Amino acid sequence: MSSTAETSLKATGIDFLKSQNTREHHTDGYNIKNLVVRRGQPFQVQVSLNRDLRAADKLSLRFSIGENPTKVRGSLMSLKPEKEQGFNGWKISVVKKNGKECLLSVTSSPSAPVGKYTLNVKTGTNIYKPENGVIYLLFNPWCKDDAVFMDDEAQRKEYVLNDTGYIYVGSAYSIYDRPWNFGQFEEFILDACMYLLDKSKLSLTNRRDPAYVSRAMSALVNANDDSGVLMGNWSGNYSGGTSPMDWIGSVTILQKYYKTKKPVSYGQCWVFAGVLTTVMRCLGVPARCVSTFNSAHDTEENLRVDIYLNESGEKLNWMSLDSVWNFHVWNDVWMKRTDLPDGFDGWQAIDATPQEQSEGVFQCGPCPVKAVREGDVYLPYDGKFVYAEVNADKVYWIVKKVNGKDKYIRVSTETQDIGKNISTKAVGQNEREDITLQYKYPEGSKEERKSMERACSFIRPSGLTPRSGYASTMGEQGMRTSTNKPVVLHETVTKTGLHLEIINTEALHPGNPLELAITVKTSTPGNWTIDLAGSCQLQYYTGKVQANLGTIKEIIKLEGKSEMQIPLKIAPDAYMKTLASVDDEVLILVTAIAEVKETNDKLTKETSMRFEYPPITVQMPEVAKLNNDFSCAFIFKNKLNVALENCKLLVEGLGIFKMTTFDQGDIMPGRIMKSEVICTPTRLGEKKIVAKLTSNQIKGISAEKAITIIE
Repeated sequence: MSSTAETSLKATGIDFLKSQNTREHHTDGYNIKNLVVRRGQPFQVQVSLNRDLRAADKLSLRFSIGENPTKVRGSLMSLKPEKEQGFNGWKISVVKKNGKECLLSVTSSPSAPVGKYTLNVKTGTNIYKPENGVIYLLFNPWCKDDAVFMDDEAQRKEYVLNDTGYIYVGSAYSIYDRPWNFGQFEEFILDACMYLLDKSKLSLTNRRDPAYVSRAMSALVNANDDSGVLMGNWSGNYSGGTSPMDWIGSVTILQKYYKTKKPVSYGQCWVFAGVLTTVMRCLGVPARCVSTFNSAHDTEENLRVDIYLNESGEKLNWMSLDSVWNFHVWNDVWMKRTDLPDGFDGWQAIDATPQEQSEGVFQCGPCPVKAVREGDVYLPYDGKFVYAEVNADKVYWIVKKVNGKDKYIRVSTETQDIGKNISTKAVGQNEREDITLQYKYPEGSKEERKSMERACSFIRPSGLTPRSGYASTMGEQGMRTSTNKPVVLHETVTKTGLHLEIINTEALHPGNPLELAITVKTSTPGNWTIDLAGSCQLQYYTGKVQANLGTIKEIIKLEGKSEMQIPLKIAPDAYMKTLASVDDEVLILVTAIAEVKETNDKLTKETSMRFEYPPITVQMPEVAKLNNDFSCAFIFKNKLNVALENCKLLVEGLGIFKMTTFDQGDIMPGRIMKSEVICTPTRLGEKKIVAKLTSNQIKGISAEKAITIIE
C-alpha cells in the first residue's frame, strides 16, 4: 500500500469546455483557438489527474497576467477549490469529482483587469502547464457588477455582438448610410486588441476600468504619438496607401496592423470611428458610431466658429482658423463612471480622430454625454471640446477691400446650425436613430439656455472680433467690441423678416448641370430692395473648399409677405474635372448673402448637398447552407452622362467572403457591369455581403444584402 501513498498528485490534462463556456459567455463568435470568457461570470474547466483526489492533496488553479506576476500586485490569483478559497474577488468551487476527473467552476472578479491570463494547475510542488493555456478575459455587459453592465438584451446584441452596421455621412441636407463591417470576431482581431492593450502601458489597476481603457484606445487607434493603428490623411493625395474612401470595414485594417505592427494608411474620421467601435466591442465594452452633422472644429474653445466670405458669397479657405465639418464621426461607449459624481453614467463620447491633444496626446474622452447636455464641461475628459463640437455658434464675416485694406463686416450669426441630426444605427434595425436630444436640450428651450450659461461659465467666449489668422490686427478697423467681455450670441433677427432657403430643383447626378435655387422671402409690410449674392463651390467634408464653380448677383424687389426663387445653374464642365481629380467624396456647397437696402439688414445661409448616384444591385439567395458554395452577383448600370473611369468593386462578407477588390476598368454611359463571386459560408446565422464601387468620378456607391446561413 505504501507505494501508492507516495504517488505525488499530478494534473495530466485540462479541458477548457470551450463550446459550453463560450456559449454561456456570448463569446462563441470569436475566431480563436483559446478560451474567451467575460469577467464576473462562472466558467468551468475539467482537470484530469493521475489518481483520485484525496482530502490531504493540495490542488490550486493559478491565473497570472502580465510579466513577473505576483500575488501582492494582484497579477497572480491562486485559487484552491477544495477550500473554496478565492483570491482578489475571484471564486472557485468543485462542481463534481468523478474518479480522476475533477470539474471546477471559476468566477473571475467583475472588476478584474481585462487581458490575457495564463492558467497553470499546481499540485503540491508539481506545476502543469496546458497547451493553449492562455485565457482571454473581457468586459462583461451581462454582469450586474461590471462597470459596463447594460440591462437591455436587444442593446447588448446591437452594441456588443453586432459585427456589421452603418456609419452616417453626407450633410445635414442629405444624410446617407455607409455600410461598415466591424468584424470584431474575425481572425486576429482579438489578438490585435490585446496587443493594443499591452502597448497602452496601462497599469493593471487601470485595466479594470473601462474609462481608462477606452481613453487609451482612443489614442491608439490613431498613429499620432504612439505608432497606433491608422494614419490620418486629409490632403487629397493617398498614394502610398489606401484612400480612406476605399475601406468598407475594420478587419483588413486591424489584421494588417497586427501583422506589421506599423500604422496603416489612411484614415479619416469615419474610419477611425469604425475601427474604434470594433476595438471596444471586441473587448466587451458596448460601443456605437455617432455622426454629428455641421460639427464645429473650434481651435480656441470659445464656442464660436468664424466663417469668412468674399463679396460674391464664396467661402475663403485661407482665412479660417477653425472649421465646420459637414459631418464628424466619433464613438459612444457605455459604462458607469465611478470616478465622477452621480448622474454621469451611461454613454460616454470618445474620439480617435486626431484633432487636438488632450494631456499631451491625441486622445479624446470618455466624456459623459449627459455632461455635454447639462453644460458640465469641466468633467473629465475633454468636455469643452465635445461641447463646442455640437454647440458652437457660427459667425459670418464678409471681407471687403477698402482703400487696399481688408475690412471685416459681420453679416449674421447662426446659433442653431451646429450639431444637427446626431445619428447612430438604431438597435436591431437597419435604420438611422436620431440621438440629438441625448446630447443637447431642444434648441431654444429653458433647459438649453441654462445648460449654455453653465457651459459658458467654464468656457469664456471672447468678444466679437474676427479671429482669422489675418485679422489679428483689428484695432484700427472699426471693431468696437472689447475682447475681454464674454458675448452671448443671438440668432440674427431682421426687421424685414428676411429668410433664405437653398434647394436643388433637379437630381444632382454627376455629368448633369447642377440645378440649384435660392429662395428669398420677406414677411413684414413694406417695399424691399434686396441685393442677393449666391455662390456654388465644391468642398471636402472637412469644410475645405476645393473649387469655385460659379456665382450669381441679383437685385430683387419684394413687397410685404412675398418670396422669389432665383435659379443658380452650374454646367458639368465647371466641375467634372475637379470631381475626377480628387480622391475624396466632395460635396456641393451653396452660400447666399442677402442685404436689404432700406434697412441694412444682412443675412447669410449655406447648404451642403451630396451628388446622387445610380445604385448597385446585389443578387443572391435568401438562405444558404453552411460550407456550401453559393453565387452572388453585383449589377451596376451607368445611368450617368459620363464615363466612370478606373472602376473598382470592393466586396466583403463576414463569414462568407474575404475582402477582395476587383478592377472593372471604365464603364461607359448606359453600359452595365455585372460581376459574380462564389461565396463559402463558414458561420451560421444572418450574414451580410457589402459591396462598394469607386471610380475617378465617383467615390462611394455602396450596397449590401443579407443572407441566412443554416445547418
